[in-house]
Amino acid sequence: MALFTGLSAFPLSPADDEGRLNPDLLAQFLERIVAAGTDSIGLLGSTGGYAYLTPEERKRALRAAVECVAGRTPLIVGVGALTTDVAKDLARDARQAGADGLLLAPVSYQPLTDEEVFRHFEAVAAAGDLPLCIYNNPGTTKFSFSLELIARLSELPNVVAVKMPLPADGDFAGELRRLQDMTPEGFAIGYSGDWGAKDALLAGGASWYSVVAGLLPEPALALTRAAQAGDTAEAERIDRAFDPLWALFREFGSFRVMFAISEILGLGRINPPRPVLPLEHACCGRVEVALRPVLEAS
Repeated sequence: MALFTGLSAFPLSPADDEGRLNPDLLAQFLERIVAAGTDSIGLLGSTGGYAYLTPEERKRALRAAVECVAGRTPLIVGVGALTTDVAKDLARDARQAGADGLLLAPVSYQPLTDEEVFRHFEAVAAAGDLPLCIYNNPGTTKFSFSLELIARLSELPNVVAVKMPLPADGDFAGELRRLQDMTPEGFAIGYSGDWGAKDALLAGGASWYSVVAGLLPEPALALTRAAQAGDTAEAERIDRAFDPLWALFREFGSFRVMFAISEILGLGRINPPRPVLPLEHACCGRVEVALRPVLEAS
């Protein structure tokens, strides 16, 4: 599925301390992504803090993004919500607003069973009637998709891709082979976890769902294109420049680090939604140092 291939850049959703979206700053983030030439935009993903925004603010963000992007870059929209009814409403709204695809995570308070997740996806995929990517993000949702459940979901109408976490054993090629054997031809298997993107793409992953590309799309795209071309040496060179930043992503969480990057780049000073706290000043200094090799390499 072409929509879910290549580099998908996930921007922050800039909002004030009351949770009100700043559409002008969101447009600045999106313009950088569009200008870089990324393959898609992943609006309202985990980097976009979708779980912290009201449905109304999420709809505002979507309309601001559609107006800004204006069809220049495909727009994938996260529609995960605590209840199936709200997720269905967001999916329908995404289609009506002009989104190109959907990204769905099984958000929950009560732990979900496989059958509950299947029926949730079945309902939301039908309501949205757009190409949909399974958002397998156990680090935030605490739900881990088995390969068997992904295979079952891949048979649903509109479910055409999966966004996978990095495999614990690092065996991208093995996991890709197993999933490809269990899913329909053309089902797109991509990965998140920025520090594993190089290996995922070199192993044949269809896409990199990238946190860092939300603010640094050009070096992220250079890494993507090198890996897609099978240029291992160039992909490793660019990835090495990112290494200090990847280390901070793992230490503090990429969400917190991205807010610091926005301010360091002079794009805007925004705080993460409470109860998440911004990085302390000394840690922001470490982020600034980690950015230097990335900016120099690009």
